[in-house]
Amino acid sequence: MDSLKPRPANSSPLTPLGFLDRAATVYGDCPSVLYNSITYTWSQTHRRCLQVASSIKSFGIGRGHVVSVVAPNVPAMYELHFAVPMSGAVLNTINTRLDARTVSVLLRHSESKLVFVDCLSRALILEALSLFPPNTQWPLLVLIADEEVAPSSTVDFISTYEDLVERGDPEFKWVRPESEWDPIILNYTSGTTSSPKGVVHCHRGIFIVTIDSLVEWSVPKQPVYLWTLPMFHGNGWTFTWGMAAVGGTNVCLRKFDARIIYDAIPKYGITHMCAAPVVLNMLSNYPNHQPLGYPVKILTAGAPPPYSVLLRTESLGFVVSHGYGMTETAGVVVSCAWKPQWDRFPASERARVKARQGVRTVVMTEVDVVDPKSGVSVKRDGSSLGEIVLRGACIMLGYLKDPEGTSKCMSKEGWLYTGDVAVMHPDGYIEIKDRSKDVIISGGENLSSVEVESVLYTHPAVNEAAVVARPDDFWGETPCAFVSLKPGSPDKPTAKEMMEYCRARMPHYMVPKTVVFKEELPKTSTGKIQKFKLRDIAKAMGCSPASRM
Repeated sequence: MDSLKPRPANSSPLTPLGFLDRAATVYGDCPSVLYNSITYTWSQTHRRCLQVASSIKSFGIGRGHVVSVVAPNVPAMYELHFAVPMSGAVLNTINTRLDARTVSVLLRHSESKLVFVDCLSRALILEALSLFPPNTQWPLLVLIADEEVAPSSTVDFISTYEDLVERGDPEFKWVRPESEWDPIILNYTSGTTSSPKGVVHCHRGIFIVTIDSLVEWSVPKQPVYLWTLPMFHGNGWTFTWGMAAVGGTNVCLRKFDARIIYDAIPKYGITHMCAAPVVLNMLSNYPNHQPLGYPVKILTAGAPPPYSVLLRTESLGFVVSHGYGMTETAGVVVSCAWKPQWDRFPASERARVKARQGVRTVVMTEVDVVDPKSGVSVKRDGSSLGEIVLRGACIMLGYLKDPEGTSKCMSKEGWLYTGDVAVMHPDGYIEIKDRSKDVIISGGENLSSVEVESVLYTHPAVNEAAVVARPDDFWGETPCAFVSLKPGSPDKPTAKEMMEYCRARMPHYMVPKTVVFKEELPKTSTGKIQKFKLRDIAKAMGCSPASRM
C-alpha cells in the first residue's frame, strides 16, 4: 500500500465555504436570513455572497489580505463570513463595543485593507482611524447602511454594502484555498485577562470544528436559530458557517434584551440559540416572561455558569447544553456530554452536574488537566487543581506577529495551555475552578473564585457576582466580592448579611472578607465579567482593616 498517495481527487482542501454552495442547491427556496422586514432564501444568500466577494476582489484585495468588519448581528455581518474568505481574504470581525483607541490598535496590527462598518459604528471607526500615525494609509471603508436605525452618510466611505451587492458578479468563481492550512479568520481575544492577541485559524480547522459543533449539539436539518451570541464573538462559535451546512434559518437581531428574546421565540418558531451565562441570567430573572410553549435548546459557554442560573433557566422550559472553548479553539471543544442516568437526579443535582465543562468533543484528540510545572496529569479526584491542556485539529495556527506568545502557550509536547484552572472528576469530566490569574491565595490556601461566586448566585437577591483578590497584610490576599442586586428585589442584604450567608454554606476561609455592591458589574460585550477591572478596584482599596495585624 506504500504506493497509494494523496491525489488531487482525494485531497481537496477542507473549507467551510463549500457549505454555502450546497445550501443553495439543497435549501435554495428555504429561508436563510430573517431581519426585521427582510427575508432571504439560501439561493439569494449564495448569490449575494458571490457578488460581494467579487466586489472585494475588484479592489485588488486577495490572498492573505485582512478585511475587517465592525457590525452587530445584521444580515451583512452573516454574509461577510462567506463573502470575505470567498474573495481569498482573511476575515477579521471586531467587537463593536471596543473604544476607538483599541480599534485603532487592532486595525494597525492586522494591517486591514478594507473595513465594513455598520452605520452605528461610523463615528467609532472614523475616530479610530484619526488616531493612526501621520502619513499612515487608511484602509478602504464600506458603509453597512440601515435606514431603520440611522440616516446614511457616505462621506469618507468608498461605497455602501448594498452597492457592492448590486455591482458584483453573481457568477463569480470564488477563490478556493490553495491549502487547507491557509488562514481564513483573524480574531482578537476579548482582553478579559490581558491585552488582546490576534488569533489566526485556517480553513481546515474551521471546517472541522463547525462539523464537530453540529454533531455535539445534535443540530437537526433546518433549525431556526436566534442570533443572541455576537457573530464577532468567535464567529458565533462557528454557527455562522454551521447554519449553512444544515440549511437553518438565521434570525438576526441588531440588539436584544429578555423581552425581545421571549417575543422572538414564538414569533419565528426559534429552536436553537447560543448565549453566554450572562444571557441565561437575564432570561431567568426577567419578571414578565410566559412559560415556553415548547423546549428551546440553548448552548452556553464563555464563562463557568453558576449551577443556580442553569437550574432557573431550565425550569423555564429551556434545554441547556454547556460547553467550553476559547478564541484559540474557534469553537466549543469540551462539552458536558449528558448521560441518561443523570435524568433521574433531582433538578438541583442535574444543574450541578451540567455546570461542569465535561469531556472532549468528537474531533478533539486529547484534553487533560495537568500540573503546569511538571506537565503530569492531576489525580481524578475532583479536587486536585491543574491547568486544562488541549490537543486537536481546530487549535489555532498561532498569534499574529507574536511567535513568542505562540510558543509560550503551545508546548513542545504538543499541548495548548489554556490558562484555565480545573479539576478532573473520577468519571473523566472536567470542571473549571478559575482562570489562573483569578485564583486567590489566602494564607497559603488556593481559593477558587468560581466556587465562591456559585454560592453568592444562590442568594435570591443576587443578580451578578464576581470575586477577586484584595491585598491583605496578614493573609496575603483575601476574597473580595462584587455584587449587583436584582432590580426591584425587596431584599436588600447588607455586606455583613452576605458574608453570613456565605459562612453558612462554605468553609470559613473562603468567605469574602469584603463585599462591594455595584449597580452593574463591568463586562465585555460577550458577557464576560471583566475581573481585571475589579482587581484594580480591590487593589486600590488597600488592605482590609479587619485583617491588619
